[in-house]
Amino acid sequence: MSTTDGFVRRPRITPPRAPGGELNIQPPPDVPRVVPGGMLLKLLPVIMVVAVIGMLAMMFATGGRNILTNPLFMMFPLMMLMSMLGMFAAGGRGGGKKAAELNEERKDYFRYLAGLRTQVGDTSGAQRAALAWSHPDPRSIPDLIGTRRMWERRPVDNDFAHVRVGLGTQRLATRLVPPETGPLEDLEPVSMVALRRFVRTHSVVHRLPTAVSLRGFPAINVEGVRQETRELLRAMVIELCAFHGPDHLRVAVVTADPAGEAWDWAKWLPHVGHPSLADAVGPMRMIFPTLADLETALATELADRGRFSRSAPPTPGRVHLVVVIDDGRVTGAERLVNDAGMEGVTVLDLTAPLDGLAARRGLQLVVADGTVSARSAFGTEDFATMDALGVAECEAVARRLARYRLATAASLVSLDSEATALDPGLPALLGIDDVSRFDTAVHWRGRTGRDRLRVPIGYTPSGGTVELDIKESAHGGTGPHGLCIGATGSGKSEFLRTLVVAMLATHSPAELNLVLVDFKGGATFLGLERSPHVAALITNLEQELAMVDRMKDALSGELNRRQEVLRAAGNFANVTEYEQARAAGAPLQPLPALFIVVDEFSELLAQKPDFAELFVAIGRLGRSLHIHLLLASQRLEEGKLRGLDSHLSYRIGLKTFSANESRSVLGVPDAYHLPSVPGSGYLKCDAGEPIRFNTCYVSGPYHPPADVRDTVTGVGDAPGLRGAMKMFTALPVPFDAADDASGLDTTG
Repeated sequence: MSTTDGFVRRPRITPPRAPGGELNIQPPPDVPRVVPGGMLLKLLPVIMVVAVIGMLAMMFATGGRNILTNPLFMMFPLMMLMSMLGMFAAGGRGGGKKAAELNEERKDYFRYLAGLRTQVGDTSGAQRAALAWSHPDPRSIPDLIGTRRMWERRPVDNDFAHVRVGLGTQRLATRLVPPETGPLEDLEPVSMVALRRFVRTHSVVHRLPTAVSLRGFPAINVEGVRQETRELLRAMVIELCAFHGPDHLRVAVVTADPAGEAWDWAKWLPHVGHPSLADAVGPMRMIFPTLADLETALATELADRGRFSRSAPPTPGRVHLVVVIDDGRVTGAERLVNDAGMEGVTVLDLTAPLDGLAARRGLQLVVADGTVSARSAFGTEDFATMDALGVAECEAVARRLARYRLATAASLVSLDSEATALDPGLPALLGIDDVSRFDTAVHWRGRTGRDRLRVPIGYTPSGGTVELDIKESAHGGTGPHGLCIGATGSGKSEFLRTLVVAMLATHSPAELNLVLVDFKGGATFLGLERSPHVAALITNLEQELAMVDRMKDALSGELNRRQEVLRAAGNFANVTEYEQARAAGAPLQPLPALFIVVDEFSELLAQKPDFAELFVAIGRLGRSLHIHLLLASQRLEEGKLRGLDSHLSYRIGLKTFSANESRSVLGVPDAYHLPSVPGSGYLKCDAGEPIRFNTCYVSGPYHPPADVRDTVTGVGDAPGLRGAMKMFTALPVPFDAADDASGLDTTG
């Protein structure tokens, strides 16, 4: 088996973080409070009634034949006036709010909750993005192999040995603090119900990546139908091996049939190779039929490990061992499964010989119908919809991991020196082992969320990956439009080729189309016109000049067409809403993003100045229509941008002719002082600091990777190597005389 030595683990990319803290919620409005009147107001009606009766009696007693002329009759208007004054006084003293005023307060509170709902939505989105970064979908793991994120976690990281088990419900990262309120009868009931519903609904977030920490448990027992439990454990092992290097975490399997389909694929994982023992085909695979065999093989490494302690800090330099038990023979007398567990070891048990240890000090999981539950003395509680990977998917990832070995100390040469920083190659940054075996089913699988329209373009002087995201900022990108300036010999053409090739390799034609314009003879994009993504390749060659005017009409027509499509499909505000409806099942045709790359746009505008209006229209409408524009030139003539400058959200400065030109592009003179190495440049996004990078080189000849070059045909006829070819199996492969004769090292 051919391997690629020298994988350098770079400093870890800072992961996105979810906001924390608390969010204090204001109380709802109070109900109208009725303030009782004084004793006089209460007795006033009685006094008035008694007074009226008394006056009537006196009037009749004095002779009521002419009531209107009776002086007592004049008292009635005065009594009516007093009654009205009493009523007004009673109303004024009631202290209650009017219905209209109460309705306005209720509306204000509902508007306040709507604002909080938006804020909480942003928080949950950031929380989801942070967890998805740390624990991505298992089916996206292949995209990380060979990139900077592979083997990124170290024992000092807080998420070391954390592994995803599925999607579950978690508390919102920002705690919602309900208001301190008085008695319920004093609160406006409709607003109070809205408050309760808001807190109950938004205190938790559903379908978030849910993980467990293996460092916290000596044993995890997984109970359920064997097919489901194996699918879950396979997904867990793949994530562990993708994010943890074999120098920090190893995996061993105990199974009754080491060569069986269930776990034979694990032989390809570098983490399964024994640290010191080897057989005829390489490091011995730690796949054993019994747990006793495993302890014997790792006797030296396990000798000085003590009892498991959840509170004890990890021992520096000690490798964490993950042991999978699936029908392997376990007697219970082995040290790994004693009543306390072993330091730095986590046993993942499918066959329940360790249910006692898992119940006492570990974790008991129950898998049923795709749901993962945790069992305790109080019963079981569902907490995730389980992840699952099949054997074929795991073997594909394991085979890709098999080629990598960590760089030795001797091979780590001056990574901080720009002159010695190694170009990993665009295929490696894209996770492509061999471009001759490019599989569209894998790499055009569909990029969503953060990865859509986001591609690597090069590497930093310290070896980190630099990515360009042409999505608009509202979707987490730095686009949609940009500018690239580079003097003659700066590597501008190579940068544009690298960017276009990365887009072609990671997005299907249903997701992305390109229009390539080259006004310096057509050399920049030569050969790329054969890609199904490329709608047109326009140059300034004499025989193609007629195409330039046609392109202007075509792009103007495309702007109108997309607006008509959105209107006819249901008055969608933008293509994002259109694609969301299409993903939800609406019978809509794909509307791929359109990326327009113009090399030497200054020359184009000099010959065809009316293109400036088209570029401004694209800058104004492209955000909602998913039309992206990148303008490149040797010099920046700001007068030719004609209002487009405000729409350019990212800028790329390769080596410039002058410091002033660099300031115009980046705001700093740094691009002028770049070394005369083609492809050296800076990427500046909005108000951020410029990022130094070197673009990958994609124009060289194809060189097969080591595992292709080293394939031996007819090895049986090679002198001294007859019979040396052996099958790579999970079981040990013994040495034979031919191995010894050929000078193979059998000491391990």
